[in-house]
Amino acid sequence: MVKSMTGFGKSHLVKKEREYQMEIKSVNHRYLDISIKMPKQLSYLEEDIKKAISAKVMRGKLEVFVTFNNQSVEEQEIMINKEMAKLYIKQIEELAQETNLPVNINVMDMIKLPDVLNIISKQEDETIQEELLEVTNEAVEKLVEMRTFEGQKMAEDLIKRIEGIQEKMIKISSVSTGLIEEYVVKLEKRIKEILKTEEIDQNRLAQEVVIYADKCSIEEEVTRLKSHIAQFKTLILEERQGAIGKKLDFMIQEMNREINTIGSKANSLEIINNVVDIKTELENIREQIQNIE
Repeated sequence: MVKSMTGFGKSHLVKKEREYQMEIKSVNHRYLDISIKMPKQLSYLEEDIKKAISAKVMRGKLEVFVTFNNQSVEEQEIMINKEMAKLYIKQIEELAQETNLPVNINVMDMIKLPDVLNIISKQEDETIQEELLEVTNEAVEKLVEMRTFEGQKMAEDLIKRIEGIQEKMIKISSVSTGLIEEYVVKLEKRIKEILKTEEIDQNRLAQEVVIYADKCSIEEEVTRLKSHIAQFKTLILEERQGAIGKKLDFMIQEMNREINTIGSKANSLEIINNVVDIKTELENIREQIQNIE
């Protein structure tokens, strides 16, 4: 099953005055790379979020944004980090002495300093974990749904392009079949013109034809390329889970290798023109599959 690596998923959940929201943005990447931005009070659940996402997504660079708002006063407790506040006061007093400035420390200003005033949720960790995973699964499902939709559009285009290449390969195969016969006719004519005689050494002519046939034969390359095309189509059309982007990329490399060999052996302008068209199309396909999971 073809899935794009580009997608977006968003979910929102409210439970007993606890509000969660998650957004997941995904772009193409060689491996799975998950970056999460979330409130500090939920940071201990970061690995759980990554596991939930990686269970359904295999490749891509994902940016995850989590917001959490707990409006329940009963479930919250205010804690003042007195030791941290004392450190601030000590540093402020030392700075005042060094700069000969008056010490003017206000309690309300102190609690605004980082890590002095903390709001701690008294809600059990398991409940928050379950709710956060619920919102995560919903966001991931929407992301996968979008990636699958985009992937199917890409699959339709790839099949169309690869079938176009298949048609050109049929033309190349057809043209190559008659190359040896054309070479024999041209060689006989050329020998007669040079030697000015109608008598030709058929054994010598046969040797030249064998040498030419060995040099310009593209039968093996055509056979392998047709096989790669068939495998490529099978991967695209197969209804199964799993990442196929790397396999498709490898197969395009193999196709390029075969078509380059055909181009170097070809002794026909028609074949060369078709080779150029196929290489152009393979490059277009290669660019597209960079975004396939």
